[in-house]
Amino acid sequence: MTIPASTQVPVSAVSDVRRWTKASRVAAWISIIVVAVLAFVPAFGSVGMVDRFAALFVYVILAAMWNALAGYGGLVSVGQQLFFGLGAYFTVRIAAAGVDPFVSILLAAAVVGLLSYPLSFAMLRLKGGEFAIAMWVVSELAHLLVNLDGLIQGETGTSLISLNAYPAGTRRVVIYSVALAAMVALLVGLFVLLRSRVGSAIQAIRDNEDAAETLGVNVVATKRILFMLAAFGTAIAGAVWLASATSFQPKTYFSVQWTAYMIFMVLVGGLGRFEGAILGAVIFFAIETAFGAMGVWYLIGLGLVALLFSLFLPRGLWGAVEERLGLSLMPVGYRLDLKARK
Repeated sequence: MTIPASTQVPVSAVSDVRRWTKASRVAAWISIIVVAVLAFVPAFGSVGMVDRFAALFVYVILAAMWNALAGYGGLVSVGQQLFFGLGAYFTVRIAAAGVDPFVSILLAAAVVGLLSYPLSFAMLRLKGGEFAIAMWVVSELAHLLVNLDGLIQGETGTSLISLNAYPAGTRRVVIYSVALAAMVALLVGLFVLLRSRVGSAIQAIRDNEDAAETLGVNVVATKRILFMLAAFGTAIAGAVWLASATSFQPKTYFSVQWTAYMIFMVLVGGLGRFEGAILGAVIFFAIETAFGAMGVWYLIGLGLVALLFSLFLPRGLWGAVEERLGLSLMPVGYRLDLKARK
């Protein structure tokens, strides 16, 4: 049946390109409020709560940095414990020279970030499995070299003795504050980077590396930015963990288990999604708090959960939410909304 011309209404599509939505603006304000509340946890929280939250902040950093490297840069590494261990090691080494231990944390992370620059020239020549295995090999090599340092005493390890200059209560609050500040700074920095022109190049590489290079994106230079950022952030995480644990044993800090944790968090939360890394860290933290005392069975359970997610939710929890609801709380790309115009 034909509709009379007098009753027909011309319709055309109107596109609206934007980043922020009402949901994302609300999420941003909620994030600010949550951070403000977290800043006061040491004032009313128990000793155990302060320590556990500091651990959560470290997990968020680790997940966000591995997600930046693999989820956006396509650099799947099984050797990120290299930077975690070096961050702790250089903190011990710098503090032993008489530098305040908390200043040593920042200096150690800066040293690791600088060392990652020349390393990137070799590592970024590799792709896929070659890159992943090469990072693990370099991590093992660094582990052996650290053992040769007389200060470390081989696998016996040492302690961050200079922390004893601070009363236990003060030390705990400062460690918590450093962990929170580092987490917020790294997340904000990563968010700003991904929303910049460089971020557009990063996301183009994630979607299709060959196409991005064809369009003029300097793929290697862009990946180097992510490589160095991940090294710096992971080193801070290792240094903060050392400050909380006080003791440094190379086999613990250079264990591949740390990278396994990172992979688990990102896999469960959602690879290549800003919110996914944070969600995955929170889930991992909850699982560890509830089942960490189960030892080997706890690790087996983590592996089983990761396997199930790989099979049934390959895009992770946040990826599934985003796909079904179109919800993006921390948008790093652009959103195209099509509306009907009469």
